[in-house]
Amino acid sequence: MLIVTGTMRPSDCTLWASSSRVAISANRADGTHGHALHVIAHGHASRAISHRRQRGFTLLEMLVVLVIAGLLVSLTALTMNRNPRTDLNEEAQRLALLFESAGDEAQVRARPIAWLPVEGGFRFDIHTRDGWRPLRDDDLLGPRQWEGGVTGVAIDYPGSDTHSERIVFGTESIDTPVQVTLFSPVGRATIVGTGNGRYEVR
Repeated sequence: MLIVTGTMRPSDCTLWASSSRVAISANRADGTHGHALHVIAHGHASRAISHRRQRGFTLLEMLVVLVIAGLLVSLTALTMNRNPRTDLNEEAQRLALLFESAGDEAQVRARPIAWLPVEGGFRFDIHTRDGWRPLRDDDLLGPRQWEGGVTGVAIDYPGSDTHSERIVFGTESIDTPVQVTLFSPVGRATIVGTGNGRYEVR
């Protein structure tokens, strides 16, 4: 409620009313404009945050793709640069370790164990009452396929003219010296057993 005291001329009333309306209009205009500015500013900020988030996820995805691509390139380069001669030597090293394990297993079981090359690979047999039988209850000495490009095998006993088709690991720690040669298109690798249960590649 507005109370006016004193004597006012008609012109004064008109001037005062006009001023009041202008002030009220200005206040309303300022309030509406301020609210509009707040809404606009909030909208710009939300879009900026959303844009930054989208850009961040995009960069992360690009980094992941680059890392995967780099790994694939590295694996491809290693595969292309693989030396077949190295593969043959590694297969000979693995076989030498298996020979040592077979010798130890023969002593533990108190039964002879034999190594026998077969088509495309090799296996270990154990001697039973019924003769030689494939050793199937040992994961380490189970049947295996050749790796390293092996295409042939020769078993030789130094000082003897006989050629055997298998190597026998006895129940004693001393065995007959033996040489096993692995052949491949790139060369050969020889495993030498000196008779003391140890084997090395030459």
